[in-house]
Amino acid sequence: MSAAVPPSPSHPSTAGRLPALDALRAIGSVAVVAHHVGFHTGVSLNSQWGTWLARMDVGVAVFFVLSGFLLFRPWASSAAAGLPRPGVRRYFWRRALRILPAYWLTVLVCLTVLPQNRPASAGDWLRHLTFTQIYQRDQLRAGLGQTWSLATEVVFYLALPLVAVFTVGRTWRPVRTLVLAGGGALVTAGWLTLMGLGVVDTAVHTMWLPSYAAWFCGGMVLAVAHVALQTKTGPAALRVLDDLAAAPVACWATAVGLLAIATTPIAGPLDLAEPTAAEFAVKLTLYLAVGILIMIPVAFGDQKTRVHQAFGSTSARWLGLVSYGLFLWHPLVIEVIYLVADRPLFTGGLLETFALTMAGGLALAAASYYGVERPIQALSDRRHPRPTAPHPEHRAPAVNSPH
Repeated sequence: MSAAVPPSPSHPSTAGRLPALDALRAIGSVAVVAHHVGFHTGVSLNSQWGTWLARMDVGVAVFFVLSGFLLFRPWASSAAAGLPRPGVRRYFWRRALRILPAYWLTVLVCLTVLPQNRPASAGDWLRHLTFTQIYQRDQLRAGLGQTWSLATEVVFYLALPLVAVFTVGRTWRPVRTLVLAGGGALVTAGWLTLMGLGVVDTAVHTMWLPSYAAWFCGGMVLAVAHVALQTKTGPAALRVLDDLAAAPVACWATAVGLLAIATTPIAGPLDLAEPTAAEFAVKLTLYLAVGILIMIPVAFGDQKTRVHQAFGSTSARWLGLVSYGLFLWHPLVIEVIYLVADRPLFTGGLLETFALTMAGGLALAAASYYGVERPIQALSDRRHPRPTAPHPEHRAPAVNSPH
């Protein structure tokens, strides 16, 4: 499909950290918070502009595209630099220590503290602790509804090493890798076809990985393009990504326009009603485009622009660091707000509830990060120290984590 490209010296940003990407996690988390607050207050169902809140679940697309980019990039950059593939055992160890402790703590608190979840059955514990709560209907418990996306993402984590070996191969062929990485769109298209034929159920199977393979693979394609551009081994057509990155306002305005289309009935119902296969396909496509357009100005182009400085600022990066905790804990905060105030569902002020949720969510997220996540990440670094290449120009700095 394409000739093998001899490895060239690694560019510092090829496998290194892209600080501005940290802020994208925060954007995704805040969008998900807005989505859930809009639903609980009823604003997303009962006001004209509330349709935008209903579509703030686009934050999940941002997460998935970002995960595909960050987690696949080490495989692509290693191949481009002629270095050994990333260690699979180390990869799984770091993913487990990054995701599991804070998640298990959230499950423990939600299943024991929230009265709606008491008494939690053995099945509830088993399903949520093993990320299998999405494989049967109505198994997501109070305060844990958002974990469906994490359960889906964990399957991507497990599959990634095998997918990476298949797509990257033994020699760096960027065009071949681009085409194979984009094959995830065919997985999603086939899944949607089965959905349209009634073979799979839109009530359950819309949460499974095949529905979102195109989102993850969109990030993987961007990762391949990023490495190819930095190593100057890809086709000249890829430079359009750097050109787009130089026009961030245009990218983000287009993303807003596509999201505006998604607020219409063409992308399916705004509530919990099941979409048709066609509506779900439209929503997936629009969200993928939005996620990619949001990411391009931050990941590509000159990394010293005002955009990159803003996204890489101390406050933005801090929000990115605690964003995983915000994602995990904010539904518990919402549940507590409604329990303490004895509020019925679909009532309450939007701005007040959002402010309280963000404040409580960030407080718990900071406690989670400094008390659980960061100490365990330090353990991870001691247990599996980062390997270094024999020559300084091939030594890759730390890469971003998608969470």
